[in-house]
Amino acid sequence: MQQEEQPHGEVFDPLDRHKVIPFEAAATSDGLGWSGIQAERYILPHVGEIDAPALTHHTLVLFIRTPDELDLRYDGVDRQTPPPAGSIALMPAGSPARWRWRGRKDSLHVHLDPGLISRVAAETFELDPARLAVPPLDGLILPQVQSAMQAVDAELAAGGGGARLAAESLANVLAVHLIRHVLAPRADARARDGMLPPGRLRAVVDFVEAHLGGDPTLEQMAAVARLSPYHFARQFKAATGLPPHQYVIARRVERAKRLLHEGELCLARVAAQAGFSDQSHLSRYFRRFIGVTPGQFRRPARFD
Repeated sequence: MQQEEQPHGEVFDPLDRHKVIPFEAAATSDGLGWSGIQAERYILPHVGEIDAPALTHHTLVLFIRTPDELDLRYDGVDRQTPPPAGSIALMPAGSPARWRWRGRKDSLHVHLDPGLISRVAAETFELDPARLAVPPLDGLILPQVQSAMQAVDAELAAGGGGARLAAESLANVLAVHLIRHVLAPRADARARDGMLPPGRLRAVVDFVEAHLGGDPTLEQMAAVARLSPYHFARQFKAATGLPPHQYVIARRVERAKRLLHEGELCLARVAAQAGFSDQSHLSRYFRRFIGVTPGQFRRPARFD
């Protein structure tokens, strides 16, 4: 796909991105009157590329379904492999991004006004906004941010009455979690059992995704992070909100959801490919996490 060259140094408001991005959003907050936050959901074709312009807002990207191949570059980040589904990237305001992918891509993009971040920093954290730098983030598992972004996605789908107030409330929630994440490494820098550094966390997350069909152990994950199992478990939970074993189960359930939605495998094969010991093992955890059995989840998906 041939891309038009963007004006050098030009920065766009998220509401104007349609002028330079040749893909239609599956859902968008345009016209909903949201303040401090904009959002769109993209479900894109199997092969594509785009030089996305710099925006006036910070952009959080939730990877709902990752493509088979991905080359993503922005603000010092150079990712050449797909991140895990459910992970989050952050492109600071003013950062252009180059996307190239192969395979179906489904992602939610949430744009936060830097003014909102500054206000929350001053009012909630009593910080000087001028001293708060929002860094680029890449492929992080942040359950609280993920949950808030999924709620934004739900408001996109709902639209109508109450969506504006809900979205603006979620914008404040996202700002709080984002600032906490930015501040956490600084606060824990000298703590032996602080938060697992982003680089090591990415390495562990990639390891888990590559070994979901097997049986990744705590010792193996700790070795990837170059920590003892005891200190790794504490730092991993501080970074993700989940103990390592619960995180692995959650990722297996997410893989099972994707396989069920595709509808090509029987339940026993889904269980095996997602890393569960058998079909009953899959059913037990699937109901616990999703609220329905795998069979109940797949039946409606066949009519999409």
